[in-house]
Amino acid sequence: MSYGADKAATITVPMLAEAKREGRKLAMLTAYDAGFARVFDANGVDLILIGDSLGMVVQGHDSTLPVRVDDIIYHTAAVARGAKRALKIADFPFGSDATPEQAHAAAVRFVQAGAGMVKLEGAGFKLDVIRFLVEREIPVCAHLGLTPQSVNRFGGFKVQGRDEAAAKQLRADARAVQEAGASLLVLECVPSALAAAISADLAIPTIGIGAGPGCDGQVLVLHDFLGLDSGHRRPKFVKDFLAEGGSVAGAVQAYVAAVRDGSFPDEAHSYA
Repeated sequence: MSYGADKAATITVPMLAEAKREGRKLAMLTAYDAGFARVFDANGVDLILIGDSLGMVVQGHDSTLPVRVDDIIYHTAAVARGAKRALKIADFPFGSDATPEQAHAAAVRFVQAGAGMVKLEGAGFKLDVIRFLVEREIPVCAHLGLTPQSVNRFGGFKVQGRDEAAAKQLRADARAVQEAGASLLVLECVPSALAAAISADLAIPTIGIGAGPGCDGQVLVLHDFLGLDSGHRRPKFVKDFLAEGGSVAGAVQAYVAAVRDGSFPDEAHSYA
């Protein structure tokens, strides 16, 4: 069955590559509870990320670093009760994927809570983690560019890959995570041209957040997409879809439609 043939069909990992081959953009949002997950599921969202962003927008921390494995499990289980169609992706909190064995122990608990995929940040030694998980039947989403768990090393939340050497490394890392077995790649705060080039390089879909319209899909954090004040500076790539949608369901429909037709993100919501 074609990916787009049945909007009620449960989204599976093989469907992601099929969507890329067919040129169908993927719409992802973060969620942390059953209520929002149910609305997202009913209005066309393909992927729901139970992100460690919950540390900032739900728990009120200044970064994602304090989030624990048990927090992700709790919120993944809640989302899984609300969303049946969308593919649920659970985020590894800081330090929980430091070794393949440690990552596997956490990932098993994420899957048991209802996740169909797990997400980790970075390349380097994380390539061994990706391979270890994939060999044990746990699908992986990689995350490159601005990786929030590296905020202390980066010295803040900054656009990545702007100089030639950094761009070359990012392209190499993207190919490496694909070769290690990742089925999906999030690109965060990357210049649009670079993200488009990476997307063209890869057979797996890319999901952009502040990475321009050339990615194979987009993701926004729940609170940002609804224009809610999370207590943190609003990044350039954020758009308030509630303002034009008029309701949460309307906002989801507007977001999904804008991702599908390529009108979001536009130049105003991207980095050069």
